[in-house]
Amino acid sequence: MKVAVMQPYLFPALSYFQLVGAVDRFVLYDDVNFIKRGFINRNSLLDHGQVRRFSVPVPGASIHRRIEELAFSPEVADIVEGIRHAYARAPYFEEVFPRVREVFTDPQRDITHVCGRALEMVFDYLERPVTLLRASQLAYDRQQPAARRLMEITRSLGADHYLNSLGGQSLYARDEFAEHGITLSFLQPREIAYDQGQPAFEPRLSMIDVLMWCSPRCARELLDAYDLI
Repeated sequence: MKVAVMQPYLFPALSYFQLVGAVDRFVLYDDVNFIKRGFINRNSLLDHGQVRRFSVPVPGASIHRRIEELAFSPEVADIVEGIRHAYARAPYFEEVFPRVREVFTDPQRDITHVCGRALEMVFDYLERPVTLLRASQLAYDRQQPAARRLMEITRSLGADHYLNSLGGQSLYARDEFAEHGITLSFLQPREIAYDQGQPAFEPRLSMIDVLMWCSPRCARELLDAYDLI
Protein backbone atom coordinates (compact mmCIF):
# COMPACT_ATOMS: atom_id res chain seq x y z
CA MET A 1 0.00 0.00 0.00
CA LYS A 2 1.28 3.44 -0.95
CA VAL A 3 1.09 6.52 1.29
CA ALA A 4 1.95 10.18 0.74
CA VAL A 5 2.02 13.02 3.26
CA MET A 6 1.77 16.74 2.45
CA GLN A 7 0.65 19.92 4.15
CA PRO A 8 -2.88 20.86 3.07
CA TYR A 9 -2.85 23.27 0.13
CA LEU A 10 -5.87 25.11 -1.26
CA PHE A 11 -6.44 24.16 -4.92
CA PRO A 12 -2.72 23.52 -5.53
CA ALA A 13 -1.04 22.73 -8.84
CA LEU A 14 -1.54 19.56 -10.87
CA SER A 15 1.56 17.82 -9.44
CA TYR A 16 0.01 17.84 -5.95
CA PHE A 17 -3.11 16.16 -7.31
CA GLN A 18 -0.94 13.63 -9.12
CA LEU A 19 0.62 12.70 -5.78
CA VAL A 20 -2.82 12.32 -4.17
CA GLY A 21 -4.02 10.16 -7.04
CA ALA A 22 -0.92 7.95 -7.02
CA VAL A 23 -1.39 6.59 -3.49
CA ASP A 24 -3.89 4.49 -1.56
CA ARG A 25 -3.92 6.82 1.45
CA PHE A 26 -3.10 10.54 1.36
CA VAL A 27 -2.35 12.21 4.69
CA LEU A 28 -2.94 15.92 5.15
CA TYR A 29 0.01 16.93 7.33
CA ASP A 30 -1.83 19.36 9.58
CA ASP A 31 -0.02 18.77 12.88
CA VAL A 32 3.04 20.74 11.74
CA ASN A 33 3.55 24.49 11.87
CA PHE A 34 1.95 26.85 9.38
CA ILE A 35 4.18 28.04 6.53
CA LYS A 36 3.84 31.71 5.63
CA ARG A 37 4.17 32.70 1.97
CA GLY A 38 3.69 29.06 1.03
CA PHE A 39 0.89 27.33 -0.86
CA ILE A 40 -1.38 26.49 2.06
CA ASN A 41 -3.60 29.48 1.41
CA ARG A 42 -2.57 30.77 -1.99
CA ASN A 43 -1.88 29.83 -5.59
CA SER A 44 -1.96 31.31 -9.09
CA LEU A 45 -4.59 31.60 -11.80
CA LEU A 46 -4.60 32.78 -15.41
CA ASP A 47 -6.59 35.98 -15.85
CA HIS A 48 -6.89 36.99 -19.50
CA GLY A 49 -3.28 36.15 -20.24
CA GLN A 50 -1.84 37.38 -16.95
CA VAL A 51 -0.80 35.16 -14.04
CA ARG A 52 -2.62 36.35 -10.91
CA ARG A 53 -2.08 35.22 -7.33
CA PHE A 54 -5.04 34.51 -5.03
CA SER A 55 -4.46 34.43 -1.29
CA VAL A 56 -7.07 33.56 1.33
CA PRO A 57 -6.40 35.36 4.64
CA VAL A 58 -5.63 33.21 7.68
CA PRO A 59 -6.35 35.22 10.86
CA GLY A 60 -3.74 34.67 13.54
CA ALA A 61 -1.41 32.83 11.17
CA SER A 62 2.05 32.25 12.63
CA ILE A 63 4.94 29.89 12.01
CA HIS A 64 4.59 29.06 15.70
CA ARG A 65 1.06 27.68 15.32
CA ARG A 66 0.07 24.32 13.85
CA ILE A 67 -2.05 24.17 10.73
CA GLU A 68 -4.77 22.28 12.58
CA GLU A 69 -5.20 25.29 14.91
CA LEU A 70 -5.94 27.77 12.13
CA ALA A 71 -8.87 28.65 9.90
CA PHE A 72 -9.41 30.57 6.69
CA SER A 73 -11.12 33.93 6.81
CA PRO A 74 -14.71 33.85 5.48
CA GLU A 75 -13.95 37.00 3.47
CA VAL A 76 -13.51 35.37 0.08
CA ALA A 77 -16.11 37.15 -2.08
CA ASP A 78 -13.45 39.09 -4.01
CA ILE A 79 -11.45 35.92 -4.67
CA VAL A 80 -14.49 34.05 -5.93
CA GLU A 81 -15.47 36.98 -8.15
CA GLY A 82 -11.91 37.12 -9.47
CA ILE A 83 -12.13 33.45 -10.45
CA ARG A 84 -15.44 34.12 -12.19
CA HIS A 85 -13.93 37.04 -14.10
CA ALA A 86 -10.80 35.10 -15.09
CA TYR A 87 -12.55 32.00 -16.40
CA ALA A 88 -16.06 33.06 -17.46
CA ARG A 89 -15.23 32.24 -21.09
CA ALA A 90 -13.35 29.00 -20.41
CA PRO A 91 -15.07 25.95 -21.94
CA TYR A 92 -15.79 24.16 -18.65
CA PHE A 93 -16.65 27.20 -16.53
CA GLU A 94 -20.31 26.26 -16.07
CA GLU A 95 -19.47 22.80 -14.74
CA VAL A 96 -16.49 23.79 -12.59
CA PHE A 97 -17.15 27.26 -11.16
CA PRO A 98 -20.10 26.29 -8.89
CA ARG A 99 -18.00 23.50 -7.39
CA VAL A 100 -15.03 25.81 -6.80
CA ARG A 101 -17.27 28.49 -5.29
CA GLU A 102 -18.82 25.95 -2.92
CA VAL A 103 -15.38 25.00 -1.60
CA PHE A 104 -14.23 28.58 -1.11
CA THR A 105 -17.43 29.51 0.73
CA ASP A 106 -17.71 26.40 2.91
CA PRO A 107 -19.03 27.61 6.29
CA GLN A 108 -16.56 25.35 8.10
CA ARG A 109 -13.35 27.37 7.78
CA ASP A 110 -10.83 24.95 9.31
CA ILE A 111 -7.85 24.93 6.92
CA THR A 112 -7.54 21.16 6.70
CA HIS A 113 -11.26 20.74 6.12
CA VAL A 114 -11.43 23.28 3.30
CA CYS A 115 -8.28 22.04 1.57
CA GLY A 116 -9.44 18.45 1.94
CA ARG A 117 -12.80 19.36 0.50
CA ALA A 118 -11.09 20.94 -2.52
CA LEU A 119 -9.23 17.69 -3.13
CA GLU A 120 -12.38 15.62 -2.73
CA MET A 121 -14.31 17.92 -5.05
CA VAL A 122 -11.73 17.59 -7.83
CA PHE A 123 -11.45 13.81 -7.58
CA ASP A 124 -15.23 13.43 -7.38
CA TYR A 125 -15.63 15.60 -10.49
CA LEU A 126 -13.05 13.45 -12.27
CA GLU A 127 -14.67 10.24 -10.99
CA ARG A 128 -11.52 9.02 -9.28
CA PRO A 129 -11.66 7.51 -5.76
CA VAL A 130 -9.46 9.10 -3.11
CA THR A 131 -8.89 8.44 0.60
CA LEU A 132 -7.79 11.40 2.73
CA LEU A 133 -6.66 11.33 6.34
CA ARG A 134 -5.57 13.99 8.81
CA ALA A 135 -2.19 13.56 10.47
CA SER A 136 -3.58 15.21 13.61
CA GLN A 137 -6.00 12.31 13.99
CA LEU A 138 -3.40 9.55 13.61
CA ALA A 139 -1.53 7.78 16.39
CA TYR A 140 2.22 8.03 15.75
CA ASP A 141 5.37 9.34 17.43
CA ARG A 142 5.46 13.09 16.73
CA GLN A 143 8.77 13.59 18.59
CA GLN A 144 10.88 11.98 15.85
CA PRO A 145 12.92 13.90 13.23
CA ALA A 146 11.12 14.77 9.99
CA ALA A 147 11.98 11.65 7.98
CA ARG A 148 11.20 9.33 10.86
CA ARG A 149 7.81 10.97 11.36
CA LEU A 150 6.92 10.14 7.77
CA MET A 151 7.99 6.56 8.33
CA GLU A 152 5.94 6.43 11.52
CA ILE A 153 2.85 7.67 9.67
CA THR A 154 3.41 5.17 6.85
CA ARG A 155 3.79 2.23 9.23
CA SER A 156 0.84 3.35 11.37
CA LEU A 157 -1.35 2.87 8.28
CA GLY A 158 0.05 -0.58 7.54
CA ALA A 159 1.78 0.63 4.38
CA ASP A 160 5.23 -0.23 3.06
CA HIS A 161 5.66 2.29 0.24
CA TYR A 162 6.06 6.04 0.77
CA LEU A 163 5.74 8.52 -2.11
CA ASN A 164 7.12 12.04 -1.99
CA SER A 165 7.19 14.96 -4.38
CA LEU A 166 10.36 15.33 -6.42
CA GLY A 167 11.67 18.10 -4.17
CA GLY A 168 12.11 15.59 -1.37
CA GLN A 169 15.11 14.00 -3.10
CA SER A 170 17.42 16.36 -1.23
CA LEU A 171 15.76 15.62 2.10
CA TYR A 172 15.07 11.88 2.27
CA ALA A 173 17.30 8.87 1.58
CA ARG A 174 16.03 5.59 0.16
CA ASP A 175 18.47 3.61 2.32
CA GLU A 176 17.14 5.16 5.53
CA PHE A 177 13.55 4.27 4.61
CA ALA A 178 14.60 0.78 3.48
CA GLU A 179 16.20 0.14 6.88
CA HIS A 180 12.69 0.48 8.32
CA GLY A 181 11.07 -1.75 5.70
CA ILE A 182 9.66 1.09 3.59
CA THR A 183 10.20 1.69 -0.11
CA LEU A 184 10.75 5.36 -0.92
CA SER A 185 9.78 6.69 -4.36
CA PHE A 186 9.51 10.17 -5.82
CA LEU A 187 6.85 11.42 -8.19
CA GLN A 188 8.26 13.14 -11.26
CA PRO A 189 5.63 14.99 -13.33
CA ARG A 190 6.00 14.81 -17.10
CA GLU A 191 6.03 17.97 -19.16
CA ILE A 192 2.46 18.82 -20.05
CA ALA A 193 0.57 21.53 -21.88
CA TYR A 194 -3.09 22.12 -22.62
CA ASP A 195 -5.09 24.74 -24.47
CA GLN A 196 -5.50 27.83 -22.27
CA GLY A 197 -7.10 29.93 -24.98
CA GLN A 198 -3.83 31.73 -25.77
CA PRO A 199 -0.65 31.01 -27.79
CA ALA A 200 1.80 30.62 -24.88
CA PHE A 201 1.25 27.98 -22.20
CA GLU A 202 1.54 29.07 -18.56
CA PRO A 203 2.62 26.12 -16.36
CA ARG A 204 2.35 25.47 -12.61
CA LEU A 205 -0.99 27.19 -12.05
CA SER A 206 -3.73 26.10 -9.66
CA MET A 207 -5.67 22.97 -10.56
CA ILE A 208 -8.59 25.34 -11.09
CA ASP A 209 -6.96 26.34 -14.38
CA VAL A 210 -6.72 22.73 -15.52
CA LEU A 211 -10.37 22.07 -14.74
CA MET A 212 -11.58 25.23 -16.46
CA TRP A 213 -9.77 24.51 -19.73
CA CYS A 214 -9.72 20.71 -19.87
CA SER A 215 -12.49 18.16 -20.19
CA PRO A 216 -12.72 15.62 -17.36
CA ARG A 217 -11.19 13.02 -19.68
CA CYS A 218 -8.26 15.30 -20.52
CA ALA A 219 -7.77 16.19 -16.84
CA ARG A 220 -7.68 12.49 -15.92
CA GLU A 221 -4.99 11.96 -18.55
CA LEU A 222 -2.97 14.82 -17.05
CA LEU A 223 -3.36 13.29 -13.59
CA ASP A 224 -1.62 10.19 -14.90
CA ALA A 225 1.21 12.09 -16.62
CA TYR A 226 3.97 11.26 -14.15
CA ASP A 227 6.64 8.68 -13.41
CA LEU A 228 7.75 7.15 -10.12
CA ILE A 229 11.50 7.17 -9.69
